[in-house]
Amino acid sequence: MFKKLLITSLLVTSTTISSLSLAADNSLLNVSYDVTREFYKDFNTAFIKHWKEKTGATVTINQSHGGSSKQARSVSDGLEADIISMNQSPDIDILYTRGKLIPKDWQKRLPYESSPTSSTTVFLVRKGNPKQIKDWDDLVKPGIAVVIPNPKTSGNGKYSYLAAWGYVIKKGGDEAKAKEFVGKLFKNVPVLDTGGRGATTTFAQRGIGDVLLTFENEVNLIKKELGDDYDVVYPSISILAENPIAVVDKYVDKHKSRALAQAYAEFHFSEAGQEIAAQHDIRPRLESVANKYKSKFKPLELFSVDEVFGGWDKAQKTHFADGGNFDQIYSK
Repeated sequence: MFKKLLITSLLVTSTTISSLSLAADNSLLNVSYDVTREFYKDFNTAFIKHWKEKTGATVTINQSHGGSSKQARSVSDGLEADIISMNQSPDIDILYTRGKLIPKDWQKRLPYESSPTSSTTVFLVRKGNPKQIKDWDDLVKPGIAVVIPNPKTSGNGKYSYLAAWGYVIKKGGDEAKAKEFVGKLFKNVPVLDTGGRGATTTFAQRGIGDVLLTFENEVNLIKKELGDDYDVVYPSISILAENPIAVVDKYVDKHKSRALAQAYAEFHFSEAGQEIAAQHDIRPRLESVANKYKSKFKPLELFSVDEVFGGWDKAQKTHFADGGNFDQIYSK
């Protein structure tokens, strides 16, 4: 009788463990940045359908959103993300540097250096553009209130800062001129929200500011959600904002979700995934999809972080580290 009870108990325990393992295999947590909420609603629905058709399994995709840099720190501090999808590579690099959660060469594991999509920084102004804002020089004029998220906590804010700095460099200015220009710009910033979505709320719902600097896909989303009270202004020069993604090795191995997480990451590079990105005004990398949506994305001169700043590591240390150029500028 004792042996029968023991065997029964072991079988129940084994079944429970197997069930838990199966449940873990069939769910993911994707930790992402502020302005991807709407994109991932459609993307996750499409992936769940794709996975069901391919394997017969029903999966659950959970999302977490916030300022890019803040989200990345949460994962490095213990938030058990299976996937991390950011708008700048340094926010994935820290998973290696701070905790060895991923390999150092994580960008080599997927196409396009693991960045399936891109965007750029543009201007959103009030309907009719009453302040006649046309390019970066207009943002430093007296009386212009500019809404930008905090570059210390937001990838969106970092790109806006670097876009302004790079504009001066690309126009023939030196580092001193660029620093002076960005200093004037941030004197016109009335509030620093921690993330892109907070900055959008400040501008669109609280009515603060004459112009919002944010990603191209975000300005089109605002117009769709809040009506035709805004105009989009494309500056003459802006920055290439790449959106990298990575499987978080330590946590997928712990959750036994590696195969599912890898398939989810790869789906971003599929034609179906790229189509969804384009429909959400995020620039696709796959040539066939990019050509299909060519008329949707205005061509403009874009520069990369590598080209103007010598890469993200150098940009981070020079501009956003404690005591760096941003702190020097903003403390004044």
